Amino acid sequence: MLLVAIIGLLMTAAAVALAGRRARFLYRLATSGQPAPERVTYARENVGTELKAQLVEVFAQKKLLKWTPSGAAHFVVFWAFVILASVYLEAYGSLIQGAITGTPDFHIPLIGTWPVLGFLQDLIAVACLAGLVSFAVIRLKNSPKKLGRKSRFAGSHLGGAWLILFMIFNVIWTLFLFRGAAINTGNFPYRSGAFASEAVAKILPTSEVLEAVGLLLHIGVMLVFLVIVVNSKHLHIFTAPLNVMFSRRPDGLGAAPEMRSNGKALDFEEADPDTDVFGRGKLEDTTWKGFLDFYTCTECGRCQSQCPAWNTDKPLSPKMLILDQRDHAFAIAPYLLATEEEREKLPEDVLALAGKPLVGEDGVIHPDVLWSCTNCGACVEQCPVDIEHIDHIIDMRRYQVMIESNFPSEAGVMLKNLENKGNPWGMSEMKRAEWIEELASREVDPIEVQVIDEKAPDDLEYLFWVGCAGALEDRAKKTTKAVAELLHIAGVKFGVLGPMEACTGDPARRLGMEFLFNMLAQQNIETLNEAGVKKIVATCPHCFNTLANEYPQLGGMFEVVHHTQLLAKLVEEGRLTPITPIEEKITYHDPCFLGRHNKVYAQPRDIMAKVPGVQTQEMHRCKDRGFCCGAGGARMWMEERIGKRINTERVDEALTTDPDTVSTACPFCLVMLGDAINEKKNSGQAKESLEVVDVAQLLITSVKGQPVKA
Repeated sequence: MLLVAIIGLLMTAAAVALAGRRARFLYRLATSGQPAPERVTYARENVGTELKAQLVEVFAQKKLLKWTPSGAAHFVVFWAFVILASVYLEAYGSLIQGAITGTPDFHIPLIGTWPVLGFLQDLIAVACLAGLVSFAVIRLKNSPKKLGRKSRFAGSHLGGAWLILFMIFNVIWTLFLFRGAAINTGNFPYRSGAFASEAVAKILPTSEVLEAVGLLLHIGVMLVFLVIVVNSKHLHIFTAPLNVMFSRRPDGLGAAPEMRSNGKALDFEEADPDTDVFGRGKLEDTTWKGFLDFYTCTECGRCQSQCPAWNTDKPLSPKMLILDQRDHAFAIAPYLLATEEEREKLPEDVLALAGKPLVGEDGVIHPDVLWSCTNCGACVEQCPVDIEHIDHIIDMRRYQVMIESNFPSEAGVMLKNLENKGNPWGMSEMKRAEWIEELASREVDPIEVQVIDEKAPDDLEYLFWVGCAGALEDRAKKTTKAVAELLHIAGVKFGVLGPMEACTGDPARRLGMEFLFNMLAQQNIETLNEAGVKKIVATCPHCFNTLANEYPQLGGMFEVVHHTQLLAKLVEEGRLTPITPIEEKITYHDPCFLGRHNKVYAQPRDIMAKVPGVQTQEMHRCKDRGFCCGAGGARMWMEERIGKRINTERVDEALTTDPDTVSTACPFCLVMLGDAINEKKNSGQAKESLEVVDVAQLLITSVKGQPVKA
């Protein structure tokens, strides 16, 4: 047994040395990037939130269990790793005790002879084998050779995945060999409970040599597995808990990341182009959290399968966005980790790769990939290990826009309009008051909307943030009028800024023009603070998200609600009462910046549920799996030249429910879905009566008792 112990410990030392060397390399590579002290600060100041995230996302596997049966298979394999750690404790105990006493009958103190532990160990091992079979079937069924682009594994390193399944299988069969042999020699700590090990023991001969071989095989397989893991995509076994810990989104995607340089928020007035980092122009501009994203990607393709760009034949795959950067990082690691003197001696191929642009026609990331993103957040929502794909995209866009001035030309018109007129359409600021005049001048039920010139009155309950679309776009103006009228009926004291309101800056920030976003945001924050505004209601989810989640980055602290949240509350309180039935089948489209970004799913549906006669029919992709309309990420102001139009894809899905009306809660979605529906009408693929309306329009129709179509 002494020889067995020596062999086992030598194997362990060698494997730990190799794994440790790799871990040191990965740490050095990650820390060669930009610092991100705000991640550590957030984790330290929100210990309760982080602990909950570990319990829910890591141990309970919440995100993975959304995907069954693959989620269930991963759940049992994960818990097999956790529970079977006790078997490895027993294995090493037997190794050492056998060397000391000659009898390898070690058991874990206190609990090591409990039948329930032996049963649990065998049960999870058998379940793990079933999980491996499930994984194999899923991979064969969804093989890229079979499904091509539609496979979520398209682009993944498939050979490594099969190797890992094989190694896990080796862990399980060597476990039963070791335990079965130990039962026959009388060195097994459990007298009952270990049902599978007992079954294996019946077919094995009684042999101390077989027990020693089984012990060394079981330990050796684990050590080889360890070395493979730290050199493969299965590194996520160790990095996933860290990635979850340092994620900045405890509930919803929320804000885009602050623009930071050298670990600090970038001050544009004092920024130095020679020393400060403007977004991400080269790989070393990535923060260590970005590198952690690279290390943690499991290549599962859930993000890819949910991406609206990928699903409409565009080149953006969120998975490949991460993998391409990761592979490039490993390829140029010698350059990133070398001193200036050492870099001169590096091979030409490494230097050539290091000089490759991060974004470009011949770069790591093609520009079409970068500009296809709608910022919908489906990738981040579905990622089981909290990779923040949108942060990577926004940072790369910032460099392209502010340093390279390289972005779709039509978006430049939008930026000029924002800078000169305070709205993306370039309309006069006085146009923002036209809907107010229309409400006041109508013959039936005229309404006077209070315009706040300087200081808000003391009895003001909410400032109604109308937004650019709500004030200037004809379809969105209907929502604005409906909300204003509903607030009036409910007796809510509200006012608007009118011409003093400017774009929140969301399109500029999502495009990557952070400087313009800062300018608009600071202007609006100053206006709101001077008016004494505390509570805001917004109809546009993009405005809602920016005001609620991004303005606090610049000191703008306001209580912000979406109009569906406020209207649902008013209906619940009885201050608004839907009375007229609307006998229609309605399907609701979840706006990305309301749903995934801010977790507002229930209130729009609650409103529709209170309207008599409405029959709601959910689309196949809804709520956290809702499909984008195509307007986010400043795509509203860019041409969609590649593949199928995203709004057309979404309307095609809506039409499968045979709706009378498509409802939503976002002016961007109104425009995008409305345009696609009109195209379908023109081609005879949709009935002429089909229309897209805001939830508020349905509510005002029922509340006022207006006649509606049957």
